[in-house]
Amino acid sequence: MSEPQREDAALPEPATTSSPPPATARRRRVRRARFVAVTAVLALVAGYGTLDAHDLVPGFVTLEPEPPAAQPFPGLRPPADPVAPDIATVVDAQVDQAPIPEPAVFEALLADFEDDWRRTGGFSALFVDALSGEEVAAYNPGIARTPASSLKVVTAAAALATFEAGRTLRTETVLSGSTVTLVGGGDAMLAEGAGNPDSVSGRAGLADLAEQTATALQERDISEVALSVDDTLFTGPTHHPDWHPLDYEFVMGVQPLAVNSGRTSNGHREDPAAHAAGVFAEALREHDIAVSGPTRASAPPEAEVLASVESAPIGAVVRHMLRDSDNSVAEVLLRLVAIEREHTPDFEGGATAAAEAVAGLGVDTGSLTMADGSGMSPESEAPPLLLVGLLELSGEQPQLAGLVSALPVAHLHGTLSGRFPEAGAGAIRAKTGTLIRTVSLTGLVTTADGRPLFFSVILGDLEPGTAGQGRLALDDFLAGVAACGCSGNDDATDES
Repeated sequence: MSEPQREDAALPEPATTSSPPPATARRRRVRRARFVAVTAVLALVAGYGTLDAHDLVPGFVTLEPEPPAAQPFPGLRPPADPVAPDIATVVDAQVDQAPIPEPAVFEALLADFEDDWRRTGGFSALFVDALSGEEVAAYNPGIARTPASSLKVVTAAAALATFEAGRTLRTETVLSGSTVTLVGGGDAMLAEGAGNPDSVSGRAGLADLAEQTATALQERDISEVALSVDDTLFTGPTHHPDWHPLDYEFVMGVQPLAVNSGRTSNGHREDPAAHAAGVFAEALREHDIAVSGPTRASAPPEAEVLASVESAPIGAVVRHMLRDSDNSVAEVLLRLVAIEREHTPDFEGGATAAAEAVAGLGVDTGSLTMADGSGMSPESEAPPLLLVGLLELSGEQPQLAGLVSALPVAHLHGTLSGRFPEAGAGAIRAKTGTLIRTVSLTGLVTTADGRPLFFSVILGDLEPGTAGQGRLALDDFLAGVAACGCSGNDDATDES
């Protein structure tokens, strides 16, 4: 059994066939068009912060509206103005003219990071120009290390490559004789009360499902039922063998239905399906339905559907998972990918299915080892080359268009809301990762010259007790990249 791992938790439909990557010239055009929008966002949010989440302890789920599924970077291109030029055209010219960092200047920053006394163990890093695909700087980019929660980038890409972004997850009740069965369909973010149509977590509510179910029962002159819960959509252990019992504070037992990702006031539930069934039973009683149970049982094949509620679209669920580093939702998504790709819905089947999904996008998965979907297992490994490759594909593959925009922004939201010096505020959008012996960041950084760079940095084999100082070193390094013009122009770099 591994030592306890503290994972950063702010602290889941028809499968699509991936087309081969387009030609290099087309890649550059697509990258330029899409990452113009990202650069505009990063410029607008600089200096602003919220208290949405914290990095190492579970926080509250954001209630921000989900983005329109068809828009990779929604809301950034306003309607054409008869007087003012289209903002995207202006920014496009600015970004296109922004210089690519000169390797010598950038490598000096990398050398300083390599020598930083706060960083123990080894590290791997890769920086790639988001517009041209040109490598800017690298340090052992092909060496696979434990990525911690940066692995969620792989889980997210697998889910987006497997499901239509608008696909939803259904929780339903069925009737057989006098038994009502609550059937879990993969929604781990049910609300105890009424659903909120403007929320991702809590979009579907157990109170709404109970009201619909009670109405259907009363129409059949049924006032007394036995209640069972069917959580057989997933198989295998609910907790990974690599997870220490102390890790259970940061992830629920992996089951296909739960209230609020299985969160409690001081951790996560080991049996969230049983808790959801209990909440549903009480809600039925409030509608004058006498209920015995709940018990566990599979829904009979001939059972009649009484009522159902639908989750937020999977594209929005993925966004929530990345921003809040929701370990429970990541594990649920992994098993849903396994089901869709006809693998066993357990840890092993999910890992196989995720690797299959990203390989289908054209990414080399030879160095990828997935033990789980959240990155909590220290046995998972991935190189920066793979993680950056997935980010690059977000500008080329339509189904991955929302991947980068879903990442937390420094000083704004998610697990980056309270991180980075001011130099990194708004200029860094990344997935965080923290375990006892691993610190990582994977995402997009915009230099002071306005050039967007994809990056992944993984610090591994840290000396016990040094993850905190290693994270500070990593934050300072990336804030330095954001503040650096890195073009060899002294005027551009003096501001840092």
